[in-house]
Formats: sequence, C-alpha cells, structure tokens
Amino acid sequence: MKYKTYLTMFLLSFATINLVSAQSKPWKKGIVEEEFIFNKAPFPSCHAATIAETPKGLVAAWFGGTKERNPDVEIYVSRKINHSWTTPVSVANGIQNDTLRYPTWNPVLYQVPGGDLLLFYKVGQKPSEWHGWMKTSHDNGITWSEAKALPDGYIGPVKNKPVLVGNNKLLSPSSTEDDGWKIHFEASNDFGKTWRWIGPINDGKTFNAIQPSILLYKNGKLQILARSKNRAILQSWSSDKGETWSPLEKTSLPNNNSGIDAVTLKDGRQLLVYNHVLPPGNEVKGARTPLNVAVSKDGETWYASLILEDSPISQYSYPSVIQGKDGMVHIVYTWRRQKIKYVKVDPSKLQMIKIVDGKWPAMKGYTPPKGATTSDD
Repeated sequence: MKYKTYLTMFLLSFATINLVSAQSKPWKKGIVEEEFIFNKAPFPSCHAATIAETPKGLVAAWFGGTKERNPDVEIYVSRKINHSWTTPVSVANGIQNDTLRYPTWNPVLYQVPGGDLLLFYKVGQKPSEWHGWMKTSHDNGITWSEAKALPDGYIGPVKNKPVLVGNNKLLSPSSTEDDGWKIHFEASNDFGKTWRWIGPINDGKTFNAIQPSILLYKNGKLQILARSKNRAILQSWSSDKGETWSPLEKTSLPNNNSGIDAVTLKDGRQLLVYNHVLPPGNEVKGARTPLNVAVSKDGETWYASLILEDSPISQYSYPSVIQGKDGMVHIVYTWRRQKIKYVKVDPSKLQMIKIVDGKWPAMKGYTPPKGATTSDD
C-alpha cells in the first residue's frame, strides 16, 4: 500500500513539474493538461479528430487505417475515464458487401442537451462522392446504434461541430468540393431525424472555402470562419439564425489550406485553433505547423494566445475544440498523422497579444520553427 501511495505521489509531482515547466515557456500559458489519447493503436495512420462532452465525461473520435482514402479506414472512439483515455474502439466502417468497401472520413461528435450523443461521418471513395451517415449512443459513447443514412445529397457537419440556434434548430456547418469549394448548411429541428438544406452561400469561384466553424454572438448574430484556397481564413455573417449569409470575405488571419475550428466561450470571447501559416509566394498550400490558438472579443480583431505545436516536423492539424461545463477548453488534433493529441486549456489564463497585419507577434525567448515541410490533404 505504501509503495502505491509513494508511486502515485511521485507521478503527481512529476506531472506538476512538467506543467510548471510548460507554463514557463513562451506561448504556453493557460495549458492545464496535454497528452496523447493513445500510444499504441491497430492502425498506422489517423486524422480528423472530434471531441464532445457527455454527462459521463469526454469522448473523442477520429478516422484511422493504413492511410487516408484506403478502404480499411474506420471511425474510432475513445472515452476519458478517471483521467485516462480508453483503448480506441472501431465503431463505424465503410463495408458495403462482401466484395466492396469504402473508406470513412471526418467524424463529428455532438452531445444533444439532455439526450443522445450523435456521431456523424462520411463514406465514399473521395469527397465528391461522400454520403453522410449517423449513429447515436444512449450511454455516453460506450455502445452505438446501427448506422443510419442521411438523406440523399446530405453529408452532415463536414468537419466541425453543429451548434444549437434558438431552442431546437441544430445548424450543421458543411461544404462540398465537386464543383469548386462551396459552403452550405444542413439544419435539423429534431436532432437528426429530418433535415433541410441552406445555401450554398458562395459560387466556388471568387472564393474557395470549406469546413466552416460557427460562432455565436449575444446580439443573435452568427459568424463562420472557414478554410480556404485563398491564403486567408474566410468569414461570413448571418443576422437571421443562419438562413442567409453575407458574402465571404478574407479575415486578417492567414490560412494554409488546412482545417480550423473555433468555439464561442461562455464569457463571450471567440477562440480559434488553426495553423498561423501564410504559404510562400502565391502558393495555396503551406506547412501544417505551427498550430496556434487566437482569441477575439468581436470576431474581427484577433489576439495571439497559445502555440500548441511548433516543431518543423509537420503536421499538426485538423483541430476540434469545445468548452466544458467546468469552463475548461478541450482541444484534440492530428499529431503527425500518427497519433491524436489532447490539450486542456484554462481560458481565464490565456494571454492576449494583438495580431497586427496578420503576423504572429514576436516574443522574447521564442524562435519560430524553420524548414517545415508541406503537408498532405
């Protein structure tokens, strides 16, 4: 008994030392906890993580397999129980019959208030051929229902979480890639039983944008921030609960043609996780490192807060972010396509240094990475 007590005390002390060390480094203020969700897994490659908070704790999901687009790619789930993540379990795949199998893509978790945990995902050979599917869990992600196909043409939330607008309107941010990159929304007033389509809000020519995140404002307005091929994060605004949207426009923040995610905090601020990377020259794609956190009070002026990853070894990408009931911010993201990393952040401890002219501010003692490699899709 004494040995176990001493061992526990040692591990806690070691974790505290590591946390204090991390807090003393530039751009790490606010991090409470960081860890890999798994160290060993039945797949060599993984990507596109998502996270939700259930009444029994955090649940994360992602796709894993030999490589993105391979037919053996499945949706995996892990739950955080007693400070540890459970072994990843496959909960969905693209098996059509005995001889045909498609890869699965981009899971998105959403916890219905007082109801089920929803899991949206896509099946298809490539994005232009995706079909949306949904599963539900009555027990906080332990067991899952049979897969239910969404209506023809619907894919559900394409990468980032839906938001509840008003009392019962679940608004899913979505997009297509088959005829230019276009953003649309899929709305449900019964948490996934029936759906209707809103948009697209752009023509895929002037601006090419996908994978939006929805932000909420006290005055009832909505804002989206989106990935683009236009070397900048794009935005649009709605004043009628997402039924109509302003023309897409560039924000002051760069985009490397990689996924982002954002969340509205309880104090009214907006928090964004993204790669603060401007591709070289006129190129559309850039390295997927560093991975940054910025905060805004109004969705227009942004402040540098955190650098989650800054190794020149790409990639750190496709973040998913929520705020928990205790006020903590929970982030998951792809770590070099090998693992999924989890970070817990205390938003009250975040520094806010204004980003001017789209440039991440310099900080004494911090040297940005050099020689970062360009990433995959």
